[in-house]
Amino acid sequence: MAKRKEDNFFSPENAKRPRQELLEDFDKDGDEDECAVSFTNGTCTLTAAEVGIIESIQLRNFMCHSMLGPFKFGSNVNFVVGNNGSGKSAVLTALIVGLGGKAIATNRGSSLKGFVKDGQSSADISITLRNRGDDAYRANVYGDSIVVQQHISMDGSRSYKLKSETGTVVSTRKEELIAILDHFNIQVDNPVSVLTQEMSKQFLQSKNEGDKYKFFMKATQLEQMKEDYSYIMETKERTKEQINQGEERLIELKRQCLEKEERFQSIAGLSTMKTNLEYLKHEMAWAVVNEIEKQLNAIRDNIKIGEDRAARLDRKMEEQQVRLNDAENKYKDIQDKLEKISQETNARAPECLALKVDLTAKKKTYNEAEVLYNRSLNEYKALKKDDEQLCKRIEELKKSTDQSLEPERLERQKKICWLKERVKSLQDQENSVNEEIEQFQQAIEKYKEEYARIKREELDVKHVLNYNQRQLKELKDSRTDRIKRFGPHVPALLEAIDDAYRRGYFTHKPVGPLGACIHLRDPELALAIESCLKGLLQAYCCHNHADERVLQALMKRFYPPGTSRPQIIVSEFRSEMYDVRHRAAHHPEYPTVLTALEIDNAVVANSLIDMRSIETVLLIKNNSVARAVMQSQKPPKNCREAFTADGDQVFAGRYYSSENTRPKFLSRDVDSEISDLENEVENKKAQILNLQQHLSALDKDIKHNEDLLKRCQLHYKELKMKIRKNISEIRELENIEEHQSVDIATLEDEAEENKIKMKMVEKNMEHQKENMEHLKSLKIEAENKYDAMKLKINQLSELADPLKDELNLADSEVDNQKRGKRHYEEKQKEHLNTLNKKKRELDMKEKELEEKMSQARQICPERIEVKKSASILDKEINRLRQKIQAEHASHGDREEIMRQYQEARESYLDLDNKVRTLRRFIKLLEEIMTHRYKTYQQFRRCLTLRCKLYFDNLLSQRAYCGKMNFDHKSETLSISVQPGEGNKASFNDMRALSGGERSFSTVCFILSLWSIAESPFRCLDEFDVYMDMVNRRIAMDMILKMADSQRFRQFILLTPQSMSSLPSSKLIRILRMSDPERGQTTLPFQPVTQEEDDDRS
Repeated sequence: MAKRKEDNFFSPENAKRPRQELLEDFDKDGDEDECAVSFTNGTCTLTAAEVGIIESIQLRNFMCHSMLGPFKFGSNVNFVVGNNGSGKSAVLTALIVGLGGKAIATNRGSSLKGFVKDGQSSADISITLRNRGDDAYRANVYGDSIVVQQHISMDGSRSYKLKSETGTVVSTRKEELIAILDHFNIQVDNPVSVLTQEMSKQFLQSKNEGDKYKFFMKATQLEQMKEDYSYIMETKERTKEQINQGEERLIELKRQCLEKEERFQSIAGLSTMKTNLEYLKHEMAWAVVNEIEKQLNAIRDNIKIGEDRAARLDRKMEEQQVRLNDAENKYKDIQDKLEKISQETNARAPECLALKVDLTAKKKTYNEAEVLYNRSLNEYKALKKDDEQLCKRIEELKKSTDQSLEPERLERQKKICWLKERVKSLQDQENSVNEEIEQFQQAIEKYKEEYARIKREELDVKHVLNYNQRQLKELKDSRTDRIKRFGPHVPALLEAIDDAYRRGYFTHKPVGPLGACIHLRDPELALAIESCLKGLLQAYCCHNHADERVLQALMKRFYPPGTSRPQIIVSEFRSEMYDVRHRAAHHPEYPTVLTALEIDNAVVANSLIDMRSIETVLLIKNNSVARAVMQSQKPPKNCREAFTADGDQVFAGRYYSSENTRPKFLSRDVDSEISDLENEVENKKAQILNLQQHLSALDKDIKHNEDLLKRCQLHYKELKMKIRKNISEIRELENIEEHQSVDIATLEDEAEENKIKMKMVEKNMEHQKENMEHLKSLKIEAENKYDAMKLKINQLSELADPLKDELNLADSEVDNQKRGKRHYEEKQKEHLNTLNKKKRELDMKEKELEEKMSQARQICPERIEVKKSASILDKEINRLRQKIQAEHASHGDREEIMRQYQEARESYLDLDNKVRTLRRFIKLLEEIMTHRYKTYQQFRRCLTLRCKLYFDNLLSQRAYCGKMNFDHKSETLSISVQPGEGNKASFNDMRALSGGERSFSTVCFILSLWSIAESPFRCLDEFDVYMDMVNRRIAMDMILKMADSQRFRQFILLTPQSMSSLPSSKLIRILRMSDPERGQTTLPFQPVTQEEDDDRS
């Protein structure tokens, strides 16, 4: 064997020493592998991986280890070494599970809960992925690293946290993790990316060529492509079956069309028809025999298929139960989150209402202050104008005192003009005051209307409160006796019925109330069933009218006159329930009222069928789905109506919403109903208190506005008097013909008095303005508080909306899984019954065959080869008989025959067009699939060729020769290896090689797959466990050489060997794990360089 060459990895002869400036960017913590240096032709380049590689991993309470890590991996080659039990395989298992892999993929357990350490309640995994460079995933969000944290509970559930480089939680959804893995092309379930210890041992020991082929297909993802093509071909075959069915129907339609045509063209040759009739009878006799023989063969085949299917149904039942448990857990988690948001929203609602009331009051106060200020401002302007006119008049009078009479006349004219302007100003004030009066009147009217509306709302809420209080009392009473839910007198009435029956007053004991005799299969449909049955839940059933009269007499004792009594249904009692299968509605997903109930008493079931037709009423939880089933398409057969989980009634063309919000009689959780009703009663009381406070505020507003209205009306009268006074003065001045002395002193007194009024009004205006500004600031502050509170409530509502959608989806998923489970249970039961029935049918058919063959020989001794089926022959015989009879009768109405012929022809052509369209679709699909399959074969051929080339190249490094033979038809991969020189030895199968040679060849095969598969990292667990020292060294050289050529990928190799003979390199990192000491909970490990390892040895 060749001696190991120490210079084949980072040999100084193949590369120059790297320049110092290229190494300055290494990690300060000693992670010099973060930026690996590659040497090619005397030049150095940085080729370290930037995305997708594992930077570090940390485990807590995982498998049998309390704490592992944290520790860091290098960017190229990493060896995790240590003795058995030190935690090597736990690290690899955590890598698979932590990145979303299934427990079964680790070969370490079938459930996640098996990975939680004994005595602990949970386990945690933390994995850091590198996220740098141009191909980084959402670098602006995550930064240079993505931290994937997974929490595993004892019940087997797990949750994710995806964190950025700074530790900020970015997402908790598994879909985000899947997107990251797809972006980095990480495939934890691909054995080429992660080869576990069990898979490694199995693969190294396996001599099966089929296993090697499967390994190759899974590693290159060709297996997934092959499965996709198979599914498409199955779909094509189903479409072909539809075409065949259409063609059979087409034959029947063509026959009908020809029949109509023949009838239209009339029939001739009666004797020929009789001869044909006899021949058809002979064919009919042997056709029956043929069909029975076919049925026998089909029954035998069905029995064989049925036995295989029974085993498959058992497996599907177990899988369905697992899916149901997962769906129920998911629904509960979402419901808890939504309940938390709802409680927070309800807690903020009273505060928001109080802020709204406060804002409304402050707005009203501010508006009133503004009106008062504007009124004072108008008054000030009028006084100022009067002052200017008085001063001007006084000056004019002083100048004209010594002038002639002509100036006096002019002065009178000026005063008249001034008075007219004063009248105009007063009239403007009058109009302004009149507008204020109208505004106050409108405001009072508006407040009175609001007062009346709030009063009506208060009465409605009080009515609802009284109803809820009565219902709450009834529910509390029904805690001890469920019958009290149907009325306080019902227990006493039932005792009276029992007593009367013992005394012999009843022929049969009446049954009721009917609601107490039924039980729900699904509690969520309680409100829907109550909305459907309504008063029938309180009804009673009697066998005859004599029993009805006795029951009526008993009811009079407990139900006073004027009160409503339960309905009495008179119908003969039967021990068996009606058979309604032929008239019942059927839907593959949604039950009818009859199937949603468990009814032990046949009398109760028959009464509900008679009175309500419950076999024709569907129950569909979702409102939109109910509309789609009943209105967007044709309703299911025999279905008259449907009810939703909210109690809404849905017809084909109508939709009626339910007035009730909760079930009254059929609810199982009485304590929950009582709690909900108590909360609703408290809410209604709080609502009434708020309404009363609102009414009190409205009453104050009405009185305040009425006071302001009275003031305005008084001011309006004063203005009227001033206007009349000024008009009278104008008339007096106009009638003066003689000179009148002007009293200047009077005008001056009037001007002085006017100035005093102006100062008072101005002072009042300043006070009102300050008050208005203060009220405005209070109003703005109240608006800000109300807007902030409303924004918080809206934000909570926005958070709740997606959760409601998720809750609906989760609810639908739980329902689907429950229906799926019921479906498989019913299918299994039905299948076993059918299988037994088929076996009995086989015996009967064999006897029937003997009888039919005997009858056929009597009709026609020699057996005839018949190509047509018995049904077709029977139709032809009947048609021929009818034609023979019709030959003797009239031909009938010609137009009617023409119409029938046209209808048959149109039906035939329509179906023929549809069949042709499907044929074209199948042809196009076959062309596409042929092309895509050729492409798939080419791709497979390319990968096969690349794998062979890499395999030959790797074998040649040890002077081996070999070949790989792919047989894609039989799905096998045979590997032949020649250990000696070129032509001196023959190719041997790997089974003929020694253990070391076979291990070396297998390593070459794995390295070949590494070369054609894309993944940022490769993991091998105990890859060298079956190799001797020489082969281990050679395999190690090959792995290190490949790692050197692929520095953009990361290699994680787990081995129990010491690896002390590895060459010194900054690209190699050894993580040496110590054996745990007694009482030790944390396994220490540290990066070990080549020099440290040599010193220890």
